[in-house]
Amino acid sequence: MSQLFYARNLALSLAAGNATIWKPSPTTPLCSIAVTKIVARVLESNGIPGAVAGLVIGDKHAGAALAESRDIELVSFTGSENVGRMVGKTVMSRFGKTILELGGNNASVVMADADLSLAVPSVFFGAVGTAGQRCTSTRRLYLHRNIASEFLERLQKLYATVKPADPLVEDTLLGPLHSSAALRTYSDTIQHLRSINAEILIGGDRYTEAPLDAGNFVQPTIAIPKSVNTKEQIWSTETFAPILNAAIFDDLDEAISWNNAVPQVKGPGVTADSKC
Repeated sequence: MSQLFYARNLALSLAAGNATIWKPSPTTPLCSIAVTKIVARVLESNGIPGAVAGLVIGDKHAGAALAESRDIELVSFTGSENVGRMVGKTVMSRFGKTILELGGNNASVVMADADLSLAVPSVFFGAVGTAGQRCTSTRRLYLHRNIASEFLERLQKLYATVKPADPLVEDTLLGPLHSSAALRTYSDTIQHLRSINAEILIGGDRYTEAPLDAGNFVQPTIAIPKSVNTKEQIWSTETFAPILNAAIFDDLDEAISWNNAVPQVKGPGVTADSKC
């Protein structure tokens, strides 16, 4: 997703006559280098120096240097709330400008009259695609009681078909988590779900067969916590991994209140055949 937001911000910056410096995540440098080479080739073929769209690869210290630099009037940051808060304070301390794209604890609300032939695959891809590593990934699922059992049954059948593989292969839906830190986050979240007696319908572990056991491959998981306490971390915290927490509602207002109770909502959706 960082390449997507970079493309958007680069287009805006170039349209306004500005040069850019892109500092991507240190865990995904190769994608960023490849994209920058493509952009440079396009710019140079149109008589513009490729360095107008610059790239710096580095850790948090490189990011801090960019945030602190008075030569950079606007900093756009995509990432976690905690880091975004630090970036915002640093840039504001020098009276710079920021664009902060933070978190994505997105919910899908499925009504009783929804077309399940559309809703189930939609939730499946939203939760499992790219191993849940998009800020627009589906992490919370709110189902109307009348269709909850059938929906979950269909969804589990789709989950059971997932075959993890090399993300460079075109048809791969589920690749690995991007770092060992992400793997720890997944494992810690699963452990927490078990500690609060959530029902884990499917998944909840690493893939143990070779060669997947040598990488950060984890099983997409559907869990049903005992209650919807929106202040509890399982609902209120974005987990950047393929973990989908489900709950059952009776009234749309209830589902909307659950959706709106968390601070980081980016791509929620309501599926229904009739007007809600």
